[in-house]
Amino acid sequence: MDEVNSSYIKDLVDRTVESLRKRGFDALSARSGAEATETILGMIPPGSTVGVGGSVTLRDIGLIGALESRGHTIYQRWGTQVSQAEDFDYRRAQLTCDVFLSSSNAVTVEGELVNVDGVGNRVASMIFGPRKVIVAAGWNKIVPDVNAAIQRIRNVAAPLNAKRLELKVPCVTTGHCTDCDAPESICRVTSIISWKPRRTDLSVVLIEEKLGF
Repeated sequence: MDEVNSSYIKDLVDRTVESLRKRGFDALSARSGAEATETILGMIPPGSTVGVGGSVTLRDIGLIGALESRGHTIYQRWGTQVSQAEDFDYRRAQLTCDVFLSSSNAVTVEGELVNVDGVGNRVASMIFGPRKVIVAAGWNKIVPDVNAAIQRIRNVAAPLNAKRLELKVPCVTTGHCTDCDAPESICRVTSIISWKPRRTDLSVVLIEEKLGF
């Protein structure tokens, strides 16, 4: 059964990589998180400033720790207590860093990246600003189309991320989206990157492991 599952996952990842390439993305696959980390490290020049979106995936694969060990200046908000002004500065710095790293809430088999944000700095940085953008996602983020991507975000990614962040929103309790207007809602900006942006060097690494939310 493991062999069947592995074959299915590999085929799904390979088909999605091919679709991403047809849409202009620099797309490739990795068998594991460790392989993905080595691949991504090879894309980041020494001394580069690196912005990091709030991604569980990037931390699951050990990428952030590896970048810290290499001495990169990293702009991230993960696990740090800062003032509102400092928080704003971190998010702005991500827009102009050398390399921006993120995952994607969903990736369609047709080759589109679909994301929903509360503030919008993550989706903005994925589209334009940083000299290089690298998106890493586990195979569990792959869905058939944009409609399925939105459903995945509303009923899987958003509730889990809201719970992780200890936000006071209904989906933490219900487990699914209720189209809330809560002040702490993280579903305020929706981005669909259907083709590689014309002025952004955007790479996508799909990983044959279940990672992140």
